[in-house]
Amino acid sequence: MSDNQNNDTPAHSSLANDFLPDLCTTQSIFLLVLVAELLALLLALTSVGLQHLNWDILALISFQVQWIALVSAALLCKLRPYLRRWSPVRAGAAAYASVLLVALVLSVLGQWVLGMFEGRVAQGRWLNIDGWLLASNLCAAAILAGIVLRYLYLQQQLRNQQQAELQARIQALQSRIRPHFLFNSMNSIASLIATEPETAERVVEDLSELFRASLAEPTLIPLKRELTLCRHYLEIEKLRLGERLQVEWQIDKLPEDLQIPGLLLQPLLENAVFHGIEPLPKGGRIVIEVRIREKQVVIRIANPVVLVGQQAAPGGRQSNRMARQNIRHRLMAHYGPNARLSTMIDSGTFTTLITYPLDKQ
Repeated sequence: MSDNQNNDTPAHSSLANDFLPDLCTTQSIFLLVLVAELLALLLALTSVGLQHLNWDILALISFQVQWIALVSAALLCKLRPYLRRWSPVRAGAAAYASVLLVALVLSVLGQWVLGMFEGRVAQGRWLNIDGWLLASNLCAAAILAGIVLRYLYLQQQLRNQQQAELQARIQALQSRIRPHFLFNSMNSIASLIATEPETAERVVEDLSELFRASLAEPTLIPLKRELTLCRHYLEIEKLRLGERLQVEWQIDKLPEDLQIPGLLLQPLLENAVFHGIEPLPKGGRIVIEVRIREKQVVIRIANPVVLVGQQAAPGGRQSNRMARQNIRHRLMAHYGPNARLSTMIDSGTFTTLITYPLDKQ
């Protein structure tokens, strides 16, 4: 029991305190190149005017602006772990100074390269830097860097706030999921203590694992661990229901790093037992299927259902949709519109289908 305790406490990431967005993602680089090209066009228009604008001038300015933008982004990516640990003033000054340093170095290097093409190096003038042009480049870089960094900072602060609100929402949704089988499990344990103490001890361990997961911080956990928790739950219920509860597992080989929101499947299995198996005098079979299909995780849970006119066992309950609604909200919170939860009834079988992407967006 104690060996797994540390695994239940999530490693809190400091991503919520990021000073700037991650500028090294494919989407960020594409947007950065696009914005840099628009800035290059603006600078070309303001320097020579529309009448004298030609491709050579635009290409020259674009080349320099793109290099400054991309190198600055790469440097800020490397500094990102440090920026999140510093105060906003210190992080902002460091980011601003980094961009200006990149602009200075690349402006000097650009003049040197142009000097080579113009023959100044051959004339021994390769150190002859145009100070006014360099100062103009730095002024333009200072103004644009200030505007862009301020925008990126505000964008990241808004994202941090949204993530904090999202975590609070997930916590509220997860806190509403409480297993209904607590008292039945305690009765089963009490009845087994005298006759089968080893089985009673195993049930206590399974029950503690489930409630530890229920009380844990809302986070993504390995799918294999979630399936293990489901097995613990079904083993507890099988002690109570006996042969009335049959379980069939159909699991693909799963990647070790494949994740799922914690305690997502157990409430669905609880519904399957509570509203599917218990009301039927002969019980039935629950099928849990997990497949990987076209970069999507597909999870199907099927259980028998009491049809209209079919005799139910005493104590049968009407189905409620709270667990499914909570799960749908949690999937949407983690994966957005790429996640789906749907249900259907066909030939006396109630099927719940969950799909979500292999990689969280």
